[in-house]
Amino acid sequence: MKALPDISLETARPTLDARPLEKRVGLIALATDHTSEVDFRRMVASERIGVYVARIPYANPTTPENLRKMQPSLSAGAALILPDEQLDAVCYSCTSASVVIGDAEIEAAIQAAKPGVPVVTPPMAGMRGLNAFGVKRISILTPYTVETSRPMAAYFAAHGFDIQSFTCLGFEDDREMARITPASLVGMARKAMHPQADALFVSCTALRAALAVPGMEEAIGRPVVTSNQASAWNCLRLCGDDTPRPEFGRLWTKPLA
Repeated sequence: MKALPDISLETARPTLDARPLEKRVGLIALATDHTSEVDFRRMVASERIGVYVARIPYANPTTPENLRKMQPSLSAGAALILPDEQLDAVCYSCTSASVVIGDAEIEAAIQAAKPGVPVVTPPMAGMRGLNAFGVKRISILTPYTVETSRPMAAYFAAHGFDIQSFTCLGFEDDREMARITPASLVGMARKAMHPQADALFVSCTALRAALAVPGMEEAIGRPVVTSNQASAWNCLRLCGDDTPRPEFGRLWTKPLA
């Protein structure tokens, strides 16, 4: 073998940026999630903003009991995202688990690993998105069973929304929820929208609903807020990005109140 060259150590140090990217968004996704990471890459990630993902254990079916079992994993999941470094926001990407566990409990679990970080949950972001339009009368569409949908109805009612209609599709497996085509969601939105409602909330981070928002808004003639669309919008606004991006729906023209 030919002799190896001498290796020299450069004494001059290169210039270091404070951060590789200016802003950092953490995303805690379910092990079974096909959709939220893809949506955040498309809607949040840029040359200025990085999206850093940790996955936590989850087992179907999607029942309140199984959703609640994720709570003990939240701190460990958050701790795996750039350990010992600050984040500008962390999103726990599960709408139904957030309403079952509770926003405050999720925030406490994540901040145990990342003190002081702003925490976003999809129902919290959905509520903020609806508030950005100043609406109270809403329709809700979920892919869940009736049992899993009940806590969602209670969540929005407790936050002062008048639910004109609530439609669920009866799915138990979030991997099947991810296979529902965006085009079919447009038709489901049209059927789910109550004539007296001022906006539609489409729940579930597994759904590819963010892709369907423009079509849904055209079909019903009113604002549509979805779990991933609202969560991404909320995280971007927390990063100081207020750029209107109407291709992601009317919500993306709004500031975070």
